[in-house]
Amino acid sequence: MTDPKGYSRLQIALHRLAALLIVHQYLFKDAISAARDAAVKGMESAFNPLVLAHLAGGALVLVFALWRPSIRAGRGAPETLGDSAVQRALAKATHLGLYAVMILMLISGSVAWFGGVQAAAQGHNVMEVALLALVALHVVGAIYHHFLLKHGLINRMRRAEG
Repeated sequence: MTDPKGYSRLQIALHRLAALLIVHQYLFKDAISAARDAAVKGMESAFNPLVLAHLAGGALVLVFALWRPSIRAGRGAPETLGDSAVQRALAKATHLGLYAVMILMLISGSVAWFGGVQAAAQGHNVMEVALLALVALHVVGAIYHHFLLKHGLINRMRRAEG
């Protein structure tokens, strides 16, 4: 594995697409919540393309969450920046947490939707908050490194290397 200074076009594209999909999932979750509530009450609901979009979006987030680390394993990624071992460990923990929650959300959402398991639906809702917190930490960390520590960290995700 190499130690590139920046990310590839594919890595950047997948990062951006995953971010857009996650935003989409949050913005348009009301349709699937309403359909699930109706199903729990034994009511039928009409076909709603936003429900299908949420299910497909979740599947795509999973694909990206599995694809990106495989690219990283083969191509490598820029070194983790930080002025201390604690900062570097926090950055790695945040990234691992993001991937874990993205994967677990698809599993819990699938079990809730297709299996009708209420505990999975509740877990999915709890993970919504965890994902938002991790995304916020990720964004704040990037801004901190880029603007305060002047590492130019955001540039690595704006322009592809090679």
